[in-house]
Amino acid sequence: MSDRLPPLTALRAFEAAARHMSFAKAADELNVTPAALSYQIKALEADLGQPVFRRLNRAVELTEAGRCLAPGATDAFTTLSAAWRSTKRLTDNGVLTVTAGPAFTSKWLAPRMYEFAQAHKEIELRFLATLRIIDFDRDEVDVAIRFGLGHDKEVYSRPLIDEWMTPMMTPEMAQEIDRPGKLAKATLIHDDSISFFKVPMGWDAWCQAARVDVDTSHGPRFSQADHAIDAAIAGAGVVLGRVSLATRALEAGRLVAPFEVGLISEAQFRFICPQGTEKRPHVAAFESWVLEEIQTSEKFAEGRHLVRASDLL
Repeated sequence: MSDRLPPLTALRAFEAAARHMSFAKAADELNVTPAALSYQIKALEADLGQPVFRRLNRAVELTEAGRCLAPGATDAFTTLSAAWRSTKRLTDNGVLTVTAGPAFTSKWLAPRMYEFAQAHKEIELRFLATLRIIDFDRDEVDVAIRFGLGHDKEVYSRPLIDEWMTPMMTPEMAQEIDRPGKLAKATLIHDDSISFFKVPMGWDAWCQAARVDVDTSHGPRFSQADHAIDAAIAGAGVVLGRVSLATRALEAGRLVAPFEVGLISEAQFRFICPQGTEKRPHVAAFESWVLEEIQTSEKFAEGRHLVRASDLL
């Protein structure tokens, strides 16, 4: 028995027909006539030596041979299509697709997009705001910015920001809460997006670092860091804010961080891309720009007493 494959057009016609279970829909997808598609499938059946479809009055169904062939054919064309898209992207330096978490996208990337666009008019930025695990080829993503403990394997991974947190509030609120002990009278806003840390990073840990006795059991809780920061900007209370996400609000004076104690987390933001693609012009330009922008938030650490949460254990 020969292992020679039938023509690719015949396999493609079969795969589409098997997926749709309709010759008409498959022909429409492939932009051919139903007669042409039927001819390709008959040619495949001739090569195989047995039918792959059972023709009914107004429908078709797969034979045993068809059911055996269909999953492999679909997987093969899916893989081939992904490889083709990835290969074409190697020559496309005009579009850069970046994925980051929703909070980082809304609070860090989106407000700065205009600056990057002005500096690199030849590059079109596209954002995918998600926390799910990314397959660079399948999802057609060039760069991922991720926050966590940083166990990245078989990719290019560069640390960007060592996250730290400190109480933040509106300037008006800060006039009343002018020392840490007065937080006992404030509404504390909780950011539960950091609950996955092995070392606790919430209000209890900060109060321990600042050596103040405050009941931290009350106050609204948010699953997204940007929502917690927005609540503080609206004057709903005091948030233990992540400085990387609150930089623009601090720069604009919508929030202030009046206390010197900051809590350093064990997690960090990382710049991640497939190994070797960091040298491509548009990826390298974006990485360089991100690193420059990050330096603008370093001024908020000046003169502060930063404590590692792990040292409190």
